[in-house]
Amino acid sequence: MNYEYSEWTQIRVTVKTPFLDRLTAIMSVVDTNLMIEDYSDFNLHGMYGELADDTILNADRTVASVSVFLPAEENPDKTLSFIRDRIAADGIEAQIAVADLNEADWVNNWKQYYKPLHIGKKTVIIPKWEKYEAAAGEICVRMDPGMAFGTGSHETTRSIIEMLEENVKPGDSVLDVGTGSGILGICAMKLGGISCCAYDIAPIAVEVAEENFAENGISSGVECGVSDLLAGVKQGKYDIICANIVADIIIRMLPDISVFMNEGTRLFLSGIISERCDEVCRAVTENSLKVCEIRTNNGWAAIKVSL
Repeated sequence: MNYEYSEWTQIRVTVKTPFLDRLTAIMSVVDTNLMIEDYSDFNLHGMYGELADDTILNADRTVASVSVFLPAEENPDKTLSFIRDRIAADGIEAQIAVADLNEADWVNNWKQYYKPLHIGKKTVIIPKWEKYEAAAGEICVRMDPGMAFGTGSHETTRSIIEMLEENVKPGDSVLDVGTGSGILGICAMKLGGISCCAYDIAPIAVEVAEENFAENGISSGVECGVSDLLAGVKQGKYDIICANIVADIIIRMLPDISVFMNEGTRLFLSGIISERCDEVCRAVTENSLKVCEIRTNNGWAAIKVSL
C-alpha cells in the first residue's frame, strides 16, 4: 500500500520505573520501533548534564514511558485493546495516552528500515511489500511490520525461531500460547508442523494471526482462537508448545501446562528478561518439568523445557 499522508497516532504508556522492562516487552509485541522515555539514570553532574533542558531536569524519575506509532489510517482501538489486555494480565498499573502526530515523509520512510531478516540457519522474515528470491533451503515467512504483533526482530522471537529450527520435526502438532502475530506458529508449520492451535487473550491478535497464516498460504490444520493463557485451549497433547509472553504470566501458566505435554513435547518459553531467568527456571522445576536449554540474547532469555 502506498501512503500519501504524513499523520500518525502515538500510543504512549506510562508506568512506574521498575515495570519498564515488562512494559517494553509488551509494547515490543506491537512493534519493535519504540520510543522509550526513562530519566531515572540521568546524571545531572555528568558530562552532558549542563546541556539538558528543563523538560529533562524536571522530569519525574519515578516513572517511564514507552510509545508506539501507528499510521493514521489504522484504527488504534484494536491495538489499544491489545495493550490494555496484556497490561492487565501482567498486573501492571499504567496510564495510556493517545495523540495525533504529523511528520513529513515518515509514513513512507519507515519502510526502509524493514528488510528481509535472516534468523537461524534458514528462516527469513520478509516484509510483505518486499520482493525476495529465496535461496535453496530457505523458509520464507511474510509479515507486515506495520500491523503485526511480532515481526521477528525482537530478541525473544528470534531465540524461539532459532530453537524451532533445531527442534521441529515433520508431522509435529503445535500449540502457540500468546500467539500475537502468529509468527511462531507460522514458522513451526513451515518447518514441518502438521497442525497448529494459536491462541491469544486479545481478539485483534487472533484476527492478525489468522490473516498472517493466510498470507503465508497456511490454512489446513490451523485453528486460531481467544484464550486466557490455557483456559479455552483445545485439549490434547502437543509436540511443540511456544509461549513468548512475560515471566510473570509464564510462571502463572506452568502449573497447568503438563496436561498438554507428552514425553516428547518440547516447550519453549520466552519474553523473559535475563534477570528473571533463574526465577522462571525454579518455577519450571517446581512444577516437575525439566530445563533442557537456556539461550540468552541481548538481555533476554529463552528456555527449552520437557517433562
